[in-house]
Formats: sequence, structure tokens, C-alpha cells
Amino acid sequence: MKTTAFLLAILLTATAFAQTTTSVEKDPIKKIAVTGTAELEVTPDELYFSISLKEYFRDEKNQKDKVSLETIEKQLIEAVKAAGLPKENLTVSGVSGYREWTGRKKPQYFLAAKQFQLKLTNVHNINDLMAKVDDRGVEYVSMSRVEHSKKEEFRKQVKINALKAAKEKANYLLEAIGEKTGEVLEIQELEEGNYYPVYQAQYNVRMMAAEAAPAAGGSDLEYQKIKYSYRMNATFRIK
Repeated sequence: MKTTAFLLAILLTATAFAQTTTSVEKDPIKKIAVTGTAELEVTPDELYFSISLKEYFRDEKNQKDKVSLETIEKQLIEAVKAAGLPKENLTVSGVSGYREWTGRKKPQYFLAAKQFQLKLTNVHNINDLMAKVDDRGVEYVSMSRVEHSKKEEFRKQVKINALKAAKEKANYLLEAIGEKTGEVLEIQELEEGNYYPVYQAQYNVRMMAAEAAPAAGGSDLEYQKIKYSYRMNATFRIK
């Protein structure tokens, strides 16, 4: 029993010594983890408008002489064509209907409505375009969203700039303590932080036509810009 206990003690001592030696010989990786941020603001060059057309009666009181949706839609299509816009810039986004109430308890006719999305590059074009459509057949016109045609290029560049910012941060932090940045060990892309301005205002067609008049003069104001913002995490070895 004494011999067995002695041998077991020697084995445990040797194992502990081997583990200590291994941990001492294996140097821990010295590293630094930083976050880089970058952003870019650009003026949108794609403006998306929501347009809703509706049927109506020329004689609203007696609900007679209905102007069909096809007639009003044709006016819009011709206006888009006259503006020199590609036909794919105008798309159908929805179809609906309503009843015209004229004081009666029960309306006699069901009127159709149709919604479109129109892509433009200049907000002033909407004034000239909608002036060629019967305003009684226009339910509303509103700017729904804005975009930029080169958004993917901008996103890529901002991510690159954020990663460069992380590397620069690691450099100056390590230089402050007399160390140098080594190779990158890990890169992590964080959530996107893109900001798109949303225009909620709806425009009356008659008001837009008045604003487009020469007497009103032009405006040199810019649209609210789109902001692309990204963060990148990066871990570097310390030399």
C-alpha cells in the first residue's frame, strides 16, 4: 500500500509539473479589439411618388356623366410619356374602390380607384406632369420615399471606411503605450444604420400647379440627405 501511494504521489507531481511547464511555454496572444465608424450623406437622385386616381361624376349632385378610370389613367400615362420618362417608371401599386356620397342615405354607384408609383429625378417634374391630368380624378399625390441610384457603391465604401477607422484607432492606441499593431485576427460587421428621410406631406394638385407657375420662382433648397452609417469591429494582434 505504501509503495502504491508513493507511486501515485510521484505521478500527480509529474502531471502538475507538465501542465505548469506547458502553460508557461505557450505565450498568450496579445490582442486589441476596437470599433470603427464611418458615415456618408448624399442627396437623393431617385424620388418615388404615390399617385391615386379615382373615377368621379361630372354631375356629382345627380351622379351622372361618370368619368371612367381608364380615361384618367390614360391621361397619366400620356403625361409620363410626354415628359420623356421610361414607361417602367410608372407602375401599378394597388386597386381599390369607393362609393360617392352626395347626401343620400345609400349611394347608387360604385367608383373605382387605382394607385400608382412614379419614379422621378426632380420634384419639379411632378408639377408639370400632374397638371396634364384632370385634377378631379386625382385623389392624392405624395412623395413616399427617396433613394440613390448608387446606394450599393456608397454602402460598400462606408463599410471600407469604417474598417480603416478601426485600424487607425488600433494604431494610435497602441502607439500611446509603445506597442505596434499586428495582423488582423477577426472582423465583425455590425448592424446597418442607414437613414432615409420620409416625406409624409400630400400635395393637392391645384396647389402644385400654382407652385409651378413662373411667378412663383424656383427654389434652390436641397432635399434632406440620405445618411449611410456603419460600424465595424476588428481585433488585431499586438506585435
